[in-house]
Amino acid sequence: MFAPLQNDTFLRACLRQATPHTPVWLMRQAGRYLPEYKATRAQAGSFMGLATNTDYATEVTLQPLERFALDAAILFSDILTVPDAMGLGLSFQLGEGPKFATPVRDEAAVNKLEVPDMNKLRYVFDAVTSIRKALNGRVPLIGFSGSPWTLACYMVEGAGSSDYRLVKTMLYQRPDLLHKMLAINADAVALYLNAQIEAGAQAVMIFDSWGGVLADAAFHTFSLAYTARVLSQLKRQHNGVIIPRLVFTKGGGQWLEAMKQLDCEVLGLDWTVNLARARALVGENGPNAKALQGNLDPNVLFANPAQIEAEVAAVLGSFGAPHTDLTQTGPTQIFNLGHGISQFTPPENVDVLVHAVHAQSRRLRASKA
Repeated sequence: MFAPLQNDTFLRACLRQATPHTPVWLMRQAGRYLPEYKATRAQAGSFMGLATNTDYATEVTLQPLERFALDAAILFSDILTVPDAMGLGLSFQLGEGPKFATPVRDEAAVNKLEVPDMNKLRYVFDAVTSIRKALNGRVPLIGFSGSPWTLACYMVEGAGSSDYRLVKTMLYQRPDLLHKMLAINADAVALYLNAQIEAGAQAVMIFDSWGGVLADAAFHTFSLAYTARVLSQLKRQHNGVIIPRLVFTKGGGQWLEAMKQLDCEVLGLDWTVNLARARALVGENGPNAKALQGNLDPNVLFANPAQIEAEVAAVLGSFGAPHTDLTQTGPTQIFNLGHGISQFTPPENVDVLVHAVHAQSRRLRASKA
């Protein structure tokens, strides 16, 4: 059904296999920093108009690949499609973040929640299949969802938040309600990601965008445990091919040792994490070793080209010597930003970044040989 993969560098790195260069892709790579994206969004009329239209979603997913030599594509969608399918009424105003018309703030609202009918998310799965066909084997396609905890943050707050007061009040005052919501979210996310895999996604990523706002004990109880619940239900393979699973917790660097126990292949890191330390903790050889993804500060992309190249060298150097032994697995890095790319980023600086990652990482492998 799909064309053979021409560039499998990203998938090999996910599986801790040696690659000729360090693969690179960027969180939010299809989006607001590209003028062609803005033009397509204007045609669509709204963000959800883009996301729910197969042709538009396909077009904007491929736009960055037309400009840059990226090693993976990521589905154009939003982390909040699952609660939208639960009937909470997701909307986006230009220049503002997501909002829910019907937040979940009391027992009655929580009791109404249930795992949504995946047919309500058919537009996502249709987009996955369409994008996979349009890629024609160029690079792999990543599917994704928000984590159960991150979805709960938006579901309770009704929008983004500076202090997460409402969801944390529920956490401390009515933990039973939050646990019920998180269990439903986890089971829904697992179904959703499995359906993306069936539609053609070649890797899936869980964005735990707000895990880092939790107190230590609360992170383990209300975020990590439910991410683990999702992972336990995900397909390990599809049509005989391994489907790597990636987890990114913004602000999660202090919990790396606990996250090493997650049943996934890759841990994403934000820019606060020392890559050498992360590699020593979770990336070296062993039964639960992970590939690491990250972790350039997105604001580096506002610097001049020479400084961007220097910062790329610093990130690659922090990770350390690349794994080059083709006969066994070992420590691998997928180069990425430590969070999503800023909408104000000059596109030409992304080109500098991608070229620098490829060129410098090839030189590192040549020098090791």
